[in-house]
Amino acid sequence: MSLSRKSVKIGMAQLLVEGGEPERNLARAEKMIKDAACKGCQIVLLPEVLDLAWTHPSAKTEAQPIPGPYSQRLCAAAKEYGIYVCAGLTEKQKEKVYNTAVFIDKEGDILLKYHKINLLDVEQPFYAVGQSLSVIETPFGLIGINICADNYYDSLHIGHALARMGAQIILSPSSWTVDYSIDETKDPYREKWIGPYSILAKLYNIVIVGTTSVGYIVGGPYEGKKMVGCSIAVNKDGVIARGPYLEFAGELIDIDIEIPQRKEKGTEIGVMLGKKGYRFEDLKDLRDI
Repeated sequence: MSLSRKSVKIGMAQLLVEGGEPERNLARAEKMIKDAACKGCQIVLLPEVLDLAWTHPSAKTEAQPIPGPYSQRLCAAAKEYGIYVCAGLTEKQKEKVYNTAVFIDKEGDILLKYHKINLLDVEQPFYAVGQSLSVIETPFGLIGINICADNYYDSLHIGHALARMGAQIILSPSSWTVDYSIDETKDPYREKWIGPYSILAKLYNIVIVGTTSVGYIVGGPYEGKKMVGCSIAVNKDGVIARGPYLEFAGELIDIDIEIPQRKEKGTEIGVMLGKKGYRFEDLKDLRDI
């Protein structure tokens, strides 16, 4: 599939996600998908595990397979409104449960499924570790998928791998949380999220988009904390879109994104990184550990 577009309009759907309430959460997701299509978005990005909420105990008993009833609702909405959908769901697969992201085309077909790799300690009782990475070819270029903490500084190799695969856009369903006492006038994410996003965007000339949930966490190890939105999109020049920072900021943010054109492949990428000052010597220094 050749790239036929120079830009893409993406909707960042900051969704109110309630722990253990899949019907209400999916209904809100369907409405966000409709709203994004009505705004002319070609892709809508929804948060991490939007069905049951992040680390909610119901993940152990109520997770559904993919394809399954929860993913099918998103597929049906994608087809009805003619829009690509990227969203996080809780997936039951045999004896394991995964923190999963799906990428659905406008015909309602699941093109890509990804299992989160960089699980926080508090997640590990709920989800199994993912074991694969891939990108998908679309009319908007090559798109890679990861999830939330996959973009931490200490796990940037995940983004490096997607970039090496040729990703022009990385979509990242997320669920950023803070202590209940932090208010919307503070911004703890500038370095935690904008920093690593910017490293990848500048090194490879890619766009990274992360959409996060909003609301208070009920149940599980983070009960009482809150999800605060603050979704972001970053390209090589910096932040190009940002959602409001507030636990009640359920909102759709739409942005026109210029699709980066990447010509380097294989070892050419290493040469390009070297010219930008990326220090491969730092990796060689690890040989004696």
